[in-house]
Amino acid sequence: MKLYRFLTGPDDASFCHKITAALNKGWELSGSPTYAFNAATGTMQCGQAVTKEVEGKDYSPDIKLGEQ
Repeated sequence: MKLYRFLTGPDDASFCHKITAALNKGWELSGSPTYAFNAATGTMQCGQAVTKEVEGKDYSPDIKLGEQ
Protein backbone atom coordinates (compact mmCIF):
# COMPACT_ATOMS: atom_id res chain seq x y z
CA MET A 1 0.00 0.00 0.00
CA LYS A 2 1.10 3.56 -0.53
CA LEU A 3 0.80 5.98 2.39
CA TYR A 4 0.55 9.78 2.28
CA ARG A 5 1.24 12.40 4.94
CA PHE A 6 1.36 16.19 4.85
CA LEU A 7 3.83 17.45 7.43
CA THR A 8 3.57 21.03 8.66
CA GLY A 9 5.38 23.22 11.13
CA PRO A 10 6.95 26.58 11.84
CA ASP A 11 9.69 27.87 9.56
CA ASP A 12 12.54 26.85 11.86
CA ALA A 13 14.92 23.97 12.52
CA SER A 14 12.15 21.84 14.09
CA PHE A 15 10.43 21.54 10.71
CA CYS A 16 13.67 20.46 9.05
CA HIS A 17 14.17 17.84 11.77
CA LYS A 18 10.59 16.58 11.26
CA ILE A 19 11.23 16.10 7.53
CA THR A 20 14.67 14.55 8.16
CA ALA A 21 13.15 12.07 10.62
CA ALA A 22 10.48 11.08 8.08
CA LEU A 23 13.09 10.59 5.34
CA ASN A 24 15.14 8.38 7.64
CA LYS A 25 12.04 6.24 8.30
CA GLY A 26 11.68 5.57 4.57
CA TRP A 27 9.24 8.34 3.59
CA GLU A 28 9.95 10.15 0.30
CA LEU A 29 9.32 13.77 -0.61
CA SER A 30 6.31 14.26 -2.87
CA GLY A 31 6.04 17.54 -4.75
CA SER A 32 7.34 20.93 -3.71
CA PRO A 33 7.25 22.31 -0.18
CA THR A 34 4.76 25.04 0.71
CA TYR A 35 5.34 28.22 2.63
CA ALA A 36 2.62 30.47 4.04
CA PHE A 37 2.05 33.21 6.60
CA ASN A 38 -0.04 32.26 9.64
CA ALA A 39 -1.85 35.48 10.59
CA ALA A 40 -3.02 34.02 13.91
CA THR A 41 0.54 33.48 15.16
CA GLY A 42 2.35 36.04 13.01
CA THR A 43 4.79 33.38 11.80
CA MET A 44 5.67 31.63 8.58
CA GLN A 45 4.62 27.97 8.27
CA CYS A 46 6.11 25.23 6.09
CA GLY A 47 4.45 22.14 4.64
CA GLN A 48 5.74 19.11 2.76
CA ALA A 49 3.92 16.07 1.40
CA VAL A 50 5.65 12.72 1.88
CA THR A 51 4.73 9.22 0.68
CA LYS A 52 5.85 5.73 1.60
CA GLU A 53 5.31 2.31 0.04
CA VAL A 54 4.58 -0.39 2.65
CA GLU A 55 4.53 -4.01 1.51
CA GLY A 56 2.38 -6.72 3.05
CA LYS A 57 -0.19 -4.48 4.71
CA ASP A 58 -3.67 -3.38 3.69
CA TYR A 59 -4.94 0.14 4.15
CA SER A 60 -7.23 0.92 7.05
CA PRO A 61 -8.31 4.34 8.40
CA ASP A 62 -7.03 3.15 11.81
CA ILE A 63 -3.39 3.09 10.61
CA LYS A 64 -1.13 5.43 12.61
CA LEU A 65 0.78 6.98 9.72
CA GLY A 66 3.52 8.41 11.92
CA GLU A 67 4.33 4.92 13.19
CA GLN A 68 4.89 3.44 9.74
